[in-house]
Order: sequence, then structure tokens, then C-alpha cells
Amino acid sequence: MIRHIIFDLDGTLIDSNIVCVQILSEMLAARGVHDGINPVVARAFMSRGGVDMVAGLLGDACIDPAADLAEFRARYQRHPTPPETVFPGVTQGLRRLRIAGYVLSICSNKPQVLCDQVLAETDLAEHFAVVVGGRAGLRAKPAPDLLDAALGELGAVSKECLYVGDSELDHAVAQSASMPFHFMTYGYAAADWVPEACATHACFPSLIDTIVTARVHA
Repeated sequence: MIRHIIFDLDGTLIDSNIVCVQILSEMLAARGVHDGINPVVARAFMSRGGVDMVAGLLGDACIDPAADLAEFRARYQRHPTPPETVFPGVTQGLRRLRIAGYVLSICSNKPQVLCDQVLAETDLAEHFAVVVGGRAGLRAKPAPDLLDAALGELGAVSKECLYVGDSELDHAVAQSASMPFHFMTYGYAAADWVPEACATHACFPSLIDTIVTARVHA
């Protein structure tokens, strides 16, 4: 019986591309580059990891990838995430899952402090029993460290959980744990990536209907 649903954050619940583009465009402007960043182009960088995303989108204005990532994250902590970045149907869907008796959690590569901040600013924090973000000493997805930490905090085992995400990284970490995976097609996966052996959903209400219906018929 599935009792726990573990979610990725960026590209699954939150369209963080919007905020990331704003912050990186501010960094470019501060360095004398005023062309900005195309949000459509930026989406392809969202699941590549912080260093690659910042370096790729700053381009020639990148000074030092590690230092620029640190500046980006510092700016992020001062930059509120507006509620409209929540994907359609997410708030209502999370509420339905909780009413149906599921325990909800987050497992994200986003730094812990930013996970907590974004969930609070978008009024989603109340839905999650456990939030595991990037932490010192734990490798980022697709390594299993963060997911193992989430399972440990939940006191759960893989067979009690399913994982919901939007990218190859999420699919890989779910597979490594032999955990059922639900793929959200509107997120940040590579355009040519075709997931295998998983459910796919073009919108959040579709995911919720599938999970709730499965419980009713279990």
C-alpha cells in the first residue's frame, strides 16, 4: 500500500524558471549586460545543477561559476517567490492527497534554506511532513542520498512510496530506490528525453486523479 508521496520541487510544483531568470538577468545587468535571458531558452538549464545553470545562462558574463552560484543563491534568499509560480492545480491537488490520507514530502536538489523559503512564500509548506533539500555531506540527485534522507525522516521504506518529478534526475533516483515514478511533462526534462516504465501526466490534476482513483480501487 502506497502511504507516502515524495515530490521534487522545481519544475514539478513550482515554475522556478521565472524567478531564476529574473535573478540571473539582474546579475547580468549589474555586470553591464542588459539583453536579459530568454525564459524559453532558460528552461533547458533548470535541471542541470546550479553551477551549470548559472554558468550557462550568464554566458560570457560568468566570472567564476562557484562564486556566481553563491551570489545567485544569496540573491534568491532576498527575492520572494510569488504564489503565481505554483503550477495550476497544485495547491488543490496537494490538499486532496492529504484528505485521502497520504503523507506528502519534498526531495529536491534545491538548497534546504531555499526549499523552506519557497514553500513558505507560496503557501505550500503546510502540506509537507518532511522537506529534504540540498545539504552539506549529501550528494545531489540522481545519487540516492537525499531520497534516503527523506525516507529516514519519514520512517518509511521504498515500497510504501511513490515519487513525482519532472526530469531525468528524478526518474533515475526513483529507479535506484525501486520506487514507482510519475513524470510531469510540463517541467524541465530535456526535450528529447522519453521516460520508460512510468506514468506520465501533462497537468497536476491528472496526477491527482490517478493516485486518488488507485487508492479507491486498491
